[in-house]
Amino acid sequence: MRRLSLKVSTAFLASAALFTVALPSPAAGAAPTATTPPAAPVRAGALPAKLSPAQQAALLADATVSRARTAAALGLGGKERLVPRSVLTDADGTVHTRYERTYGGLPVLGGDLIVHTTATGAMKSVTRATTARISVPSTTPARSAASAKALSLTRAKEEGSTSTKLARAPRAVVWAVSGRPVLAWESVVNGIQPDGTPSELHIVTDATTGAELHRREAVQSSGTGQSRPADAKAGAQLPRHDALRRDSGIGHSRHSGEVNLGVYKFGSNYNLTDTARGSHRTYDLGNSYQEVIGKLVSDTDNIWGDGTSANRQTDAVDAAYGAQVTWDYFVDEHNRYGIRNDGDGGSSRVHWSVNDRFNSFWRDTCFCVTYGDGGTNPDTGVEATAHEMVRGLSAATAKFSYYGEAGPLAEANSDIFAAAVEFSADNAHDVGDYLIREKTYTGRERDFTRPMDQPSRTGAYADYWHPRIASSGNKRYGAGPANHWFYLASEGSGTKTVNGVSYNSRTHDGLPVTRIGRNAAAKIWYRALTVYMTSTTDYAGARAATLSAAADLYGATSATYRNVMHAWGAVNVGTRPGGAPRPSGPVFENTSSVPIPGPLPDGSPGAKVSSPITVTGVNGNAPTILLVDLSILNDTTPLLELVAPDGTVYPLANGNWYEGGGYTATLAVDASAETANGTWNLRAQSDDSWGLSSIHSWKLSF
Repeated sequence: MRRLSLKVSTAFLASAALFTVALPSPAAGAAPTATTPPAAPVRAGALPAKLSPAQQAALLADATVSRARTAAALGLGGKERLVPRSVLTDADGTVHTRYERTYGGLPVLGGDLIVHTTATGAMKSVTRATTARISVPSTTPARSAASAKALSLTRAKEEGSTSTKLARAPRAVVWAVSGRPVLAWESVVNGIQPDGTPSELHIVTDATTGAELHRREAVQSSGTGQSRPADAKAGAQLPRHDALRRDSGIGHSRHSGEVNLGVYKFGSNYNLTDTARGSHRTYDLGNSYQEVIGKLVSDTDNIWGDGTSANRQTDAVDAAYGAQVTWDYFVDEHNRYGIRNDGDGGSSRVHWSVNDRFNSFWRDTCFCVTYGDGGTNPDTGVEATAHEMVRGLSAATAKFSYYGEAGPLAEANSDIFAAAVEFSADNAHDVGDYLIREKTYTGRERDFTRPMDQPSRTGAYADYWHPRIASSGNKRYGAGPANHWFYLASEGSGTKTVNGVSYNSRTHDGLPVTRIGRNAAAKIWYRALTVYMTSTTDYAGARAATLSAAADLYGATSATYRNVMHAWGAVNVGTRPGGAPRPSGPVFENTSSVPIPGPLPDGSPGAKVSSPITVTGVNGNAPTILLVDLSILNDTTPLLELVAPDGTVYPLANGNWYEGGGYTATLAVDASAETANGTWNLRAQSDDSWGLSSIHSWKLSF
């Protein structure tokens, strides 16, 4: 049995408080270019090794046996214990073991870490979610579990959730995600969100003061979930390429044309169970929104769906096909067999609720994706499936806390792999592109398609990072810079056409970015996610993680490494040669309150109102990162727009239901095409009937 070497120097332990990587300085005067780079050879030893589920389990068992010795080697305190969560191995034998931590028997939120060891068991480095020493004065809460329960139920109801109840009794934890570790209560409240979506609200409160520390909604999109039925448990399935039985059917999908489907023949019937891919199963929920298992989709002639809503199997075809190509992508490109890398294919559930339930969503409790009908255009495209299944991948790897910038990065992670899967599927009816959910979002009341080359082009999404990007609480807005980074790394800056789609990616500093290729960018992101990212990773951490991954795969002196760095600099994360920090400019503010009318009697939004700011004395155009600070009273989700002097409208991100009675945020738009001087307007519109809202104040920072 493999053992962890304890030959760890004192200097190493001192430096291992937080994983860092020495980033080599590029050659003096080495400015980025827009030419296509030579093919970059991958260092084969850094690629993920192919491991069976049994091998994975053995490595995890080994880590469990040696966890006390590992904790001692790391210099953890006497009350701290390590709990191995997953193990990955590189082709050269390097092992990366993820651990959760406990303190005095209590889970430590934000205490996760990754130990990197050589093939011989010698420790190389450690990646930690926090640099703080884990210690609290007492593990006995001053405030009762009942008080945490009462506060959590109150918060859920304030958000408009109904049918609220605790999923389980509050549990005592140590909160170490931010600041000094404190004793806390973690409560999970189940219910129904205002739009009918089920809720799984996680609330962390200080066990001494009672103050709320963090709140997140685990159900990120519409849907319900339940424990996976026993007969659907895939268990330790054989990897796709080694499967002994591979039945195939013909499916007529809505979004991807005619496709081959993995099925299972049982007697004279066929079930939509893909035995070649972790026994992924597809269920029909019968338009119920209750906690039901659903019916396994079956057929007699093995011809599935007809491409339209008239045939109930059509949505099941799209869901099954999306899961199939997602499985294939991660096997073929990353040697990963299933979301948890344990051979389990998960499941899909279609026809949830009624026709107005559009979104798809992933839920860990059922290890499945759920799809609402969404009228005649349900969210069952390949990108939607990959996006939601990668939420499960996030939970199995970095386990993003959704605190600060970790939430936006979780969203970007799903977008990045959704694009990678769509390209990999190579389907003529849904060609690969950098437009997220263009098959299902375009043409609705608002176009929520997110172009990765310029996220702000179709909505309120950020093109570039700024220090308060997480203040909006809107994860899709905050995901913009990471999406933009992936596009720039994959394709480079400037105008180009890929698979018939035109793109024009600008950079915040005006300097070009050289492409490294989509496959290289995806390999780097995958390694960063699985080997270096933690629950607390922010944008600076994502940059460091991808640079570490690029150094592992291509070398720290390679052009690929340099261009990864340039792509981050282009979205204002870190610096790069030739770039310069954004200089601070003048600030203009309007502190006059402007009431925002409530909704009309028929429920439609009220009239739009504007608050002006006149800008004078600024030479030239506005910057690529024009900061907009705003404070809205008594409305968390108003429609917000910045209107330039020439009338150009820039959509602004709104907040989330859980932000309380108002919305305060710093947003940014690329206004570099606008003359700075003139009258700018903040325009707002409300559909919130909870009370009179207003634009309290706002300002522009040039």
